[in-house]
Amino acid sequence: MVAKQAFKEPWRYSAAGISIALRVTPRGGRDDIDGIEQLADGRSVLKVRVRAIADGGEANKAVLVLLAKSLGVPKASVKLLSGATSRLKQIAVDGDPARLGEALRKLAQARAADAKPTDQGN
Repeated sequence: MVAKQAFKEPWRYSAAGISIALRVTPRGGRDDIDGIEQLADGRSVLKVRVRAIADGGEANKAVLVLLAKSLGVPKASVKLLSGATSRLKQIAVDGDPARLGEALRKLAQARAADAKPTDQGN
């Protein structure tokens, strides 16, 4: 029997690549992907934090650079679709959808494993 995923994946596949739903924290202390989170309305988002401030598009630029680096694609392949002034954003990433989806899955799972407290039976 296959275990049900805790969260639905916050990305959709297309012929050109994938689109990702994000929740961004500007001035988050570091540039990193923190895993998948479910919003109160039931939607899943990829949690991202950046050091940049949300002024003049600096945080948006930092998010695009972070995703390009994390997914191993050129910066020109990552575009902001919506949410320029919101914490909730839609990002498009051009490339092989299967490879990009697998890379995102590994990033999200690694962060979930890092955040999971260790339980030694206490």
